[in-house]
Amino acid sequence: MDYKRMNREFLKSRHWDEWGDFDTDQKKKIPAPAPQKPVPEDAIIVDLPEARATELGDISLREAFSKRKSHRKFKDIPLSVEELTFLLWATQGVRRVITEGERVTRTVPSAGCRHPFETYLAVHNVEGLQPGLYRYLPLDHKLHFMRLDDTLSERLGPICRKQVFAGRCAVTFLWSFIPYRTEWRYAPLFLRVVPMDVGHLCQNLYLACTAINSGTCAIGAYYQEEIDSLVGLDGEEEFVIYLAPVGKV
Repeated sequence: MDYKRMNREFLKSRHWDEWGDFDTDQKKKIPAPAPQKPVPEDAIIVDLPEARATELGDISLREAFSKRKSHRKFKDIPLSVEELTFLLWATQGVRRVITEGERVTRTVPSAGCRHPFETYLAVHNVEGLQPGLYRYLPLDHKLHFMRLDDTLSERLGPICRKQVFAGRCAVTFLWSFIPYRTEWRYAPLFLRVVPMDVGHLCQNLYLACTAINSGTCAIGAYYQEEIDSLVGLDGEEEFVIYLAPVGKV
């Protein structure tokens, strides 16, 4: 079978009967992986405004659909921390924790309620936040300040295969993927559902940006090893899977 046919066949919904034969870690009663990475004991934690109290994005869903588009040019205007909070809540906000933390329902759907992504932020121009690298802690609704770095803006463009707009914005969302969160339940079939999951996530960002007079543009082309190194990931158990710069338009 040539690679085109093989890849197309895998994307078709023909493998779910086989799923019942896989000896997954879920079936072995191995505890589910945590839905949020831990932080070091000495981590610097940044509080965020209460997401539900943030009164932003007051446009109709119909209007958001109508205006949604990809933006590659952004104004040199900072995002407020309230606006950033709204975008984080819209993309990975926690609605409910169930089964002693094994399952978490969020503002986006995910196959098997696995939510295999972590949200990193390259902050360039957000009111009240120092330029640098952060990680969103959705269970706590806080930010983990990882390091001060005012070079991220210029470094992201070359890493994203000369797409300079990747860093010329207020904040760049970098989503990483932790394979085992989905493998635990789906074994090899995780490859089919993860692209759907990350698509749901990024579409929410598009609509949320539109609602606050901001814009974004999804980026899937980048140098994998360099972007993983930038974020500080091992590239195997966790690696960057998608990027999206955000700014005022």
